[in-house]
Amino acid sequence: MSDDVERELTARGAVLAPYEGVLLPNDFGDADREWRAAREGAAVFVAGYRQWIAASGDDRVTFLQGMLSNDVKPLAPGHGLYAAQLDQTGKVITDLRLYAEADRLILDVVAWRVAAMRERLEKFLVADDVELTPLDDEAPLLQLEGPMATAVVREALGLDVLPSQPLAHARVAFKGAPVRIVMASEVERGGVLLAGAPATLAALLDACREAGAVPAGMRALDTLRIEAGVAWAGLDMDETTLIMETGREAAVSFRKGCYLGQEVVERVASRGHVNRRLSGLLIEGDALPARRTAVVADGREVGYVTSAARSPLLGRPIALAIIHRKHWDPGERVQVGGVEATVAALPFDRVPSEEDETA
Repeated sequence: MSDDVERELTARGAVLAPYEGVLLPNDFGDADREWRAAREGAAVFVAGYRQWIAASGDDRVTFLQGMLSNDVKPLAPGHGLYAAQLDQTGKVITDLRLYAEADRLILDVVAWRVAAMRERLEKFLVADDVELTPLDDEAPLLQLEGPMATAVVREALGLDVLPSQPLAHARVAFKGAPVRIVMASEVERGGVLLAGAPATLAALLDACREAGAVPAGMRALDTLRIEAGVAWAGLDMDETTLIMETGREAAVSFRKGCYLGQEVVERVASRGHVNRRLSGLLIEGDALPARRTAVVADGREVGYVTSAARSPLLGRPIALAIIHRKHWDPGERVQVGGVEATVAALPFDRVPSEEDETA
C-alpha cells in the first residue's frame, strides 16, 4: 500500500493493521456494523489482500493446463474459473482464480501466497513461451459483498447491467479510468471485485459509499468467510493439506488431462474419502484459539485449528479446523486449548445461534 493510499484510507476512518503481512484496514470504527452490512446490505472492503499476476506468451494455456487442477483450455476471454496449484504430492500451494483475456491469463491469488506460487511455476518454465508479470497498474482494489453489492456497483459506476456468470469479468470506465469488474465473492454469495489503477481506489471507495455500501475491514471479512466455511490459502490450507481435505473440490476437474499432483487427487477420489477434513468448531467461553491450537478428543490430538473469530451470527467464538474423520461428525465433543468445543457442519449459517438455542 502506497503512502498516498494509506493517507486516503486513514482520512476516511480506516484503522490500518497488518493482515498476513499486508497493511489493510482492520475496521472503519465498528466491525459489527460492517459485518451486518455485508449480511443485510452491502459492504465494501479494500482488496489489497489479493494480487494479480499476468501470464502471457503463446504457451500460457498449455503451460497452466499442466500446472493447475482445473481445466484451463476451454476458458474463453471474459470468463474465469476457480483452480488450485498443487505440488507433486497433491498438497496445496495455493488456490486461485483465473481470468481469460484474448492475449493473456490473469492469476488472482491471496497476496501472501504469490511468491510461493511464482517460485513453483517458474521452476517448471523451461522452454515454454510464458512470461509471468505482476499487474501493478491493474490491481484488486475493492471487494463488495452482500445482497445489495451488485446494485451498489451498478449505481457507483453508472451501469445498467453486470456480467452474469460467476468469475465473468468486463472492463468499464470510471471517471475516465479503466476499471475491471469481476463477479467474485469471498464468502460464496453475491459479490463483486473491482480492479484498476491504485490511484483510483479512493474515488471508487467514495462512489461505492455514496451508492450505499458501508466501508469495512478485514476483521469483518475474516469473520464472514469463516462463518461461510471458506478456506484461505496459507491459513486453512497449505503444503500440509490435500485439496480434498479443504472442501474446495470445485477447484478440481476430474476430466482434464495430466497436471501436477493429479495422481494423488485421483487416488483419493477413487478411495472415496479422506482421513481428515476442514470442519467447524463451536467454542465455549470467550477466548479465541490461536492458529494451530490442537483439537483433542479422548486425550489424543485429532486435529488443529486453522482460523478463528467471534461470530455475531452465532453469538460465540467459532473456528475452522482440520479434524480426523473419526471425530468430524457434527455434535462431536472435543477440547481446544483446554476449552470445550463442539464440531459443526460448514457453513456455520446452518447452526442455531445461542439465542435460538435458549428461545
